[in-house]
Amino acid sequence: MIPLQPKHIALAPVYLYQGMKLKKTALRLPEAEGERKGRLTLNEKDSPSEDKSTLNIMLLGDSSAAGVGVSSQQEALAGQLLEQLQLLPQIQQKFSQLEWALHATSGHTSFDALRRLYVLPVPPTPVDIMIVMVGVNDTTANVSINKWEQQLREIIGLSQRKFGAKQIIFPCLPPMQEMPAIPSPLNKLMGYKTQIMNEKLIEVCDHYESVLALPINLNNKDLQPQNFFAEDGFHPNSTAYSLLAKKLAKTISELV
Repeated sequence: MIPLQPKHIALAPVYLYQGMKLKKTALRLPEAEGERKGRLTLNEKDSPSEDKSTLNIMLLGDSSAAGVGVSSQQEALAGQLLEQLQLLPQIQQKFSQLEWALHATSGHTSFDALRRLYVLPVPPTPVDIMIVMVGVNDTTANVSINKWEQQLREIIGLSQRKFGAKQIIFPCLPPMQEMPAIPSPLNKLMGYKTQIMNEKLIEVCDHYESVLALPINLNNKDLQPQNFFAEDGFHPNSTAYSLLAKKLAKTISELV
């Protein structure tokens, strides 16, 4: 478990009560419907002789990768990321096609994501960009910080060895203290734990040349943080997915 501060230990009975109540009353939303793999042509005007390659993208992770909080994959992270990438001149100039695959399941922890990588077949071509979204379920399941670090390193190692991942991006955990579904003071505890998990994630990623931890910032002059969550008060809504997709697309264009 993550080491707690004295003020958190004193409130342990309250956290336990609120956590148990939240488990019973939380709204359960389904994963977004739609295709989870495909190939897109970026520019129909390109001639067959033009020397352009295919950008291969793989998304792996939990409910936020699976699109819980919106109804379709088009509104979810995968769909919005593909849309953003198609708009970027840097991507159009270098690549003729986008090939993508989504492997995500609601409730998955970093261990589940690692197990999924072991089960998946070796791809016919190396993955250019692997996006791994894990951590929230590790936090709620009280996974120890050492276990979290170990599983992150194993995900990175297996992604590079088996899938030939050239670049790996880990979006950081969202600010759980802002989630409307989590009552106070439990939300402050979850925010504290999220910060510790993110610090370790950044530390691990910094040890690898081609691995990046991408901070998630919900600061917006027009919207309050609460406006980025779905009706369950826990998962991202289409606005949040859109912001993350734009940030990922910009990062990918810089990396490639």
